[in-house]
Parts: sequence; C-alpha cells; structure tokens
Amino acid sequence: MVRGCFHFMLVGMLAFVLAGCATSRGSNDYVAQTGSLVQEVPDWSTLTDGSSVSSLSDLIQSDTLSGLVQQAIEANPGLQQTLLTLRIREAEWQQARSDRLPDVDAGLSGSKAESEDEIYTGSISVSWELDLWQKIADESSAASKDVEQQLALYQAARDTLAADVMRSWLGLIADQHAIAIQQERLLTLESNETLILQRYRNGLGPLEDLDSARSSTLSARATLENYRESLAQNERALRLLLGDVPSSGSEAPGRYPAVLTPLAELPSQTLNRRPDLIAAYQAVEAADYRSSAAYKDLLPSISLEAALEDVADSPTEALLKDPIWTLLGQLTMPLFRGGELRAAAEAAELTTAQAYQSYRETLLTAVQEVEDAIGLERSLGIREQHISDALNRQEDTLTYYQSSYRSGLVDILDLLSVQQDTYDLKAQLDELKYLRLANRIDLGLALGLGVNP
Repeated sequence: MVRGCFHFMLVGMLAFVLAGCATSRGSNDYVAQTGSLVQEVPDWSTLTDGSSVSSLSDLIQSDTLSGLVQQAIEANPGLQQTLLTLRIREAEWQQARSDRLPDVDAGLSGSKAESEDEIYTGSISVSWELDLWQKIADESSAASKDVEQQLALYQAARDTLAADVMRSWLGLIADQHAIAIQQERLLTLESNETLILQRYRNGLGPLEDLDSARSSTLSARATLENYRESLAQNERALRLLLGDVPSSGSEAPGRYPAVLTPLAELPSQTLNRRPDLIAAYQAVEAADYRSSAAYKDLLPSISLEAALEDVADSPTEALLKDPIWTLLGQLTMPLFRGGELRAAAEAAELTTAQAYQSYRETLLTAVQEVEDAIGLERSLGIREQHISDALNRQEDTLTYYQSSYRSGLVDILDLLSVQQDTYDLKAQLDELKYLRLANRIDLGLALGLGVNP
C-alpha cells in the first residue's frame, strides 16, 4: 500500500515539473505598474487660499442640507442598488472561499426487488481538492478584490449622490434669486408704464413710448414664468435624488450659505483617497489573480476522496454501524483541449492589461477634474469681481438715465436699454456666485472628499 502511494506521488511530481515548464505568464507586472502611476503626477496648480476639510459635509455648515444628504443616502434607489451589488459580491466571495474546504455529503437510499427483502444503503463521503498551486486561493483572492472594488464603487456613488444633492440645493437658491431679480425687473418696467402715462398726460412725451414699455414688460413676464417653472422642475429633481415622490415646495434658504474652498494637497494624498481610483486598482488586482488562476488550470490537480458505505436490511442498521471505507486519490492533468485552456489564460492576462488601461484612464480623468476645478475657481473669482465692479458702475448710469428721462433729455428706448443691461448684470453676477460655490463642491469631490460612512 505504501509502495503504491510512493509510485503515485513520484508520477505526480514528475507531471508537475513537466507542466510547470510548459506554463508561464507574461512579464508585465500590472499591479506594480498601477501602484506607481500616482507618484508620477505633478503637483497641482496652487490656489490662493483653501481650508483643510475631511469631508464634503464640512464645506457647507447646514443642518437642513445634512439632513437632505442623509435622506438621499438612505432612500435613493440607485444607491441602494449599488449597495445590493456589494452584498452580492460578498456572497460570491464566501462561495469562492468555500471551495478551499472539503465537501462532505451524506446519503441514504433504499431499494426493493420482487421476492427480495428491502435493502438500505447509507454513505458518507468526503472529497477535497489539494490546492498545491494556490489556484483556488487565487480565485478566492480575486473574489475578495471584487468585494473591495464594489465597496469603493459604493463609496463613490455615495459621494457623487451627496455632491448632486448639495449642488441641487444651491441651484434652488440660484433659481429663487433669478426669480427675485426678474420680479424686480418687472416692477421697474411696470413703473416705466406709469411714468410714461403721466408724462403723456402732462404733454411731455408721446404715447408711442408706451408700446415699447409694454413690450418689454410682457417679455419680462414670460421670462419670469419660465424661471418659476424651472424652479419647480429643479425641486422635483431634488426630491428624486432624495428617493421621494416628487412634490412642490422649496428646500433651500433665501441666501447662499458660506461654502469653503477645499485645500488642494499633494496628488499622492488626494488621489489615493478617491474611491473611483481605489475601485480601478482593485479591479487590476482581481484580474491579476484570475490571470494567475487561469494559467494554473494548465497544471495537474490532485483530489482525494474518502467514503464510508454500509448496506443493511433496515434504515437504522444502514447508519454506518459496520461500514466499508474506501480511499481514492486522483491525479488529473490536461493533455489536449484544443488550445482552450491556453487561450483562456491569455484572455485572462489581456483582461488584466485592459484593467490596467482602465485605471490609467480613470487616473487621467481624475487629474483633469482637479485641475479644471482649480482653474475654474480662480477664473470665476476674477469674473465675479469684474462683473461686480461693472454692476456698480451700471447702477450709477441707471440713476443718471432715470433722472434724464424724467427731464426729457433721453428717450424711453435709451432708458429701457440701460435698465436691461443693469438687470442682466445682476443676474450674471448671481449666476457666477452660484457657479463658484457649486464648483467648490466639484473640487472637493475631485480631491477625494466624500461623506462619512
């Protein structure tokens, strides 16, 4: 018996050596290459100021907004689907881990033939594949990386959802401001109509001026209705983000809150905490493990099986009271599969290369997002200052033209043009303020800031 086992092991070892010489992986270490890419990113463009914050929630101090973000995280259906995908990956990982353990099966069967007594057979079998090449371990590790990847994707989805809610909340404030500015414009235009009528009755101006004024008033009313509908639609869009049935009703205050500018730290500090990059890196590791397992499919495998079996005339006597045991060792080596296993191994290695390129693309996109947000913060600040200065000068011009029109020095068309420019500058300035605050949220998201678990 011992001698037979020795011969079996000797043949097995010889087969292992031959198989090992016949299988080899590519020379590209994609995992190591992926890990070094972040170190090659140059420092960010500098901002004049910035605050050191640890999460997106720190950018805006508002209990109302924090409650909305929390509601979205708990109720948004898209995010819940991502969470369920994570739970599926965890179950698949547990399934892959179980392949490393022995399988134990128990059976009880009964049969009866004509003119014969009933026969019952009870059995217990244990089977186990020896993981000499760590193939099963690689498959389990790949499943573990799938879980880590999905966890990072879930965090990325949480962060993106929180940023969407914050931007939408600021957008409601911007819509309210746009409506307020348009209402102010409309009041001014209506006052023009009253003034024109008074001047006409006093013989100081033609009645034709009233047509121009009324045309501007009607156009302003149409624009105001458009702004109101836009506000209603954005309110419904926010409710959808919150996972709630769309309804009317403002969720935002009347004024813009203070929004901090996040500090742009070194790329190695910011990029390594971005969940989308973490997920892409885990995808490379998972693909690398699967590539290793695919090449090991070309190698021999050894499986052991032990069984206890008992045959008796009754079920109680068949419960292994006097069983017969058997032990089977099996060596299996693929000799010819038409190139199937080799092609599968090469495909797995190409999948790893593909995951590596996907990581590079994600990294380049991340760098662009940070630089774009930094540049936009600077540009919006300059534009906001210029428009603010222009508005101050324009308001002085408006005061002059209003006085000149009452004195008959300018006609109504000149006054309407100056009024139009004034309110356009007000609307433009408010839009720039909104864009700058919303961009700070985008910058925080690009720098890897998220919401706390």
